[in-house]
Amino acid sequence: MVRRTFLPVLPVVLLAVLAALCSCSNDARTLRSRAGKGDPSAQYELGAAYANGQGVARDYAEAAKWLRLAAGQGHSEARFNLGVAYHNGLGVPQDYAEAVKWFRSAAEQGHPGAQNNLGAAYFNGRGIPRDPAEGARWYRRAAERGHPGAQFNLGAAYANGEGVARDYADAVTWLRKAAEQGHPDAQANLGIAYQNGRGVPRDPLQAYYWFSLAAEQSAGKARDQLAGAKDGAARTLSPEQLLEAKRMIGEWKAKHSRK
Repeated sequence: MVRRTFLPVLPVVLLAVLAALCSCSNDARTLRSRAGKGDPSAQYELGAAYANGQGVARDYAEAAKWLRLAAGQGHSEARFNLGVAYHNGLGVPQDYAEAVKWFRSAAEQGHPGAQNNLGAAYFNGRGIPRDPAEGARWYRRAAERGHPGAQFNLGAAYANGEGVARDYADAVTWLRKAAEQGHPDAQANLGIAYQNGRGVPRDPLQAYYWFSLAAEQSAGKARDQLAGAKDGAARTLSPEQLLEAKRMIGEWKAKHSRK
């Protein structure tokens, strides 16, 4: 049975999901030659190759070495990923303050993932004093650039009244943007909004629709919770409404499978 609160069916965690280091397809020997000559893009790609074990044995310390060289030349992706390395202790000692330093440098260059992670650092007080208002400002910057994790985090901030004034309509606006990009936590929480009529008119068909999409991307206890929420919504629908909801789900899947 779903709790009668707006958030969450799934726990709303205001920690960003830190992005994985990207992959590269260039030959490692060619990259090493270019990187050794000071090419920041090659340094970044070689660092990514070491992080992912592509063309070379996985070695996080070596990855961090090359990312640092690229980051020192202003490469925003390298700065972001070096922040990830420090946040997770990959190839370097775990150091949240150092992670924040690199997230901030990339965020100020307009990197949406770094902006989202800097927002999370402010919300959680990791590596920097806790300041939800400043965190929400960074979430907004990333959200406006289309980052689904930041859109979800900003929606959660509005729903919880953390860093911004509580506003369920604004919460739904940002949750919907993330949900439409396939963010499962946003889909689940948008389902709750429609189930409870918070920020939108109560609509069990829409609740069923969003719970269904979220459940298909979830596992374990979360999937079971969402399946229960979906079944509860289904019991309030007419056969015609249920058929329409399933048509909408099929349409959403077809649209997103082409991306």
